[in-house]
Amino acid sequence: MSTGPIAVIGASGRSGLALCRALAAEGIGFLPVVRHAERWASTGMPGVPRIADLRDPDTLRAALEGAARVVSCAHARHAPAILAAAPPAAPLVLMGSTRRFSQWRDDHGDGVRQGEAALMESGRPGVILHPTMIYGAEGEDNVQRLAALLRRLPVAPLPGGGTSLVQPIHQSDVTRSLMAALRRHWEGPEAVVVAGPGPVRYADFLRAVCRAAGFRPPRVVPLPLGPLLALVPLLRVVPGLPRIRAAELRRLTEDKAFDIGPMRALLDVEPIGLDEGLALTFSRGVA
Repeated sequence: MSTGPIAVIGASGRSGLALCRALAAEGIGFLPVVRHAERWASTGMPGVPRIADLRDPDTLRAALEGAARVVSCAHARHAPAILAAAPPAAPLVLMGSTRRFSQWRDDHGDGVRQGEAALMESGRPGVILHPTMIYGAEGEDNVQRLAALLRRLPVAPLPGGGTSLVQPIHQSDVTRSLMAALRRHWEGPEAVVVAGPGPVRYADFLRAVCRAAGFRPPRVVPLPLGPLLALVPLLRVVPGLPRIRAAELRRLTEDKAFDIGPMRALLDVEPIGLDEGLALTFSRGVA
């Protein structure tokens, strides 16, 4: 890894904080770049943060001054601003999302596509990592909330019976991928998907979550997408029901399975299995 400090944009967020802790554990100097000093102080991590608004070129340029490498755990839509503000010789590691591959277009996925395009067009050495659904981060409760919901449901209504594929990745593997990307010498810009070891059907993912949380999973009931979409407005107004957006239901109907050969070859990261990752997640407290 290059000598000199690493600027970590979004250092107080889930992936950013996990990365900062990994850097600190290895004695690697870093510059936490955050929007609010109080948020960084609440993490209990040492060091004086650099304050920057990603929409303000002057504060961002000042925050990144002197960085040997720049890693951003902020949304990839900010890539153009980061590219413009980063020291010219500093390689970049950016966080994207596999939402960039979704057939259902939205602002999130479009922003990731734009961020990747900006890196590629810049020609600068570095990489944008596209993680699948991340679980197991400190402060992240997606699977815990899912378990709490499934515990209350007599059946689990899923579009098409939950046969679409998912390939979630544990936060520890995201952190290892970020560390590996910082160590690697990149000749030019690259894009790499980081995901779990293999895809599983969404219904099987739900069952694995229930097993890890310690209760029997509800029976999966296949439903067409149309009636489920019609229920979305009702979910917004009835207390106790989960808030689900139409776009989220649509994405449940598409396969999210990815080749992690490049992840293994370029980053030398072998991700942990879903059962192991969920066991680690629920060891912090069962929903």
